[in-house]
Amino acid sequence: MTEPSVSRSELWRGRIKGVLTRLRRGLPFGSGILAALLAFVFYNLLFIKPTQLTVNDVNDSVASAMASATAPAAYSANVYQIIRPSLVLIQVEETHQNAEADHGLGSGVVVDTFGNILTSLHVVKGATSIKVTFADGTESEAQIVLEQPENDIAVIQALDTPLSLVPAVLGNPNSMRVGDEAFVVGNPFGLYSSMSAGVISGFDRVFRPKDSNLEIQGMIQVDAAINPGNSGGPLLNRDGFVIGIVTGIVNPTEENFFVGIGFAVPIMTAVGAMGSPPY
Repeated sequence: MTEPSVSRSELWRGRIKGVLTRLRRGLPFGSGILAALLAFVFYNLLFIKPTQLTVNDVNDSVASAMASATAPAAYSANVYQIIRPSLVLIQVEETHQNAEADHGLGSGVVVDTFGNILTSLHVVKGATSIKVTFADGTESEAQIVLEQPENDIAVIQALDTPLSLVPAVLGNPNSMRVGDEAFVVGNPFGLYSSMSAGVISGFDRVFRPKDSNLEIQGMIQVDAAINPGNSGGPLLNRDGFVIGIVTGIVNPTEENFFVGIGFAVPIMTAVGAMGSPPY
């Protein structure tokens, strides 16, 4: 005999009853979780207060950030690092007939990989002995290989050069303007590798060296400090490029110190003594 079929409504009631039974069994666990969440929320609201930034906190953070920032190097510092490996100290001795000797100091700059050194002719003219000292400490006797008297320029070469020569980069003085930065690096009074800074004061000046009837045309005028020992050293732009060779100063007194007017031979003129332009 067939069993009576279960109606659809009875089936649904059975399912609902089963769900309610499972919910009643899980109610204690769910209630515990809900209670824990509520306790956590109330604890944070009542006992843990958010940190508030004060004006002093903000100021301290800004000061710390500014203190840790590294300022870019000055142009002069970069120029010095660029030109220093190419700088040369020149020491000369001139022996007279009475066996007395005069000593002098000057500067020079290496301008090519062959070891040619540009300097002022009056630094080495008449010297019976020329000694050069390179940036790495190498010392050597040197000799004049080319002269350009009309511009007070000489090219000398060392008999013994360093294993690694660092020639200076030659610039274009025609790209300079009055007021542009100008830097002089040399050996004033024998103070090796000293630097002074100023600006271009003028172009196309005429300079007459002391105790000479020579007039040098087309000079660059600068107000960067120049003193005895700077002669023959490089005049540089803000990129560290050589734009001239320092020649001398104008001083209305008999004293030999700088009063703010110095002159340099444009580098394009100076390298003419070598028989080729720099470009």
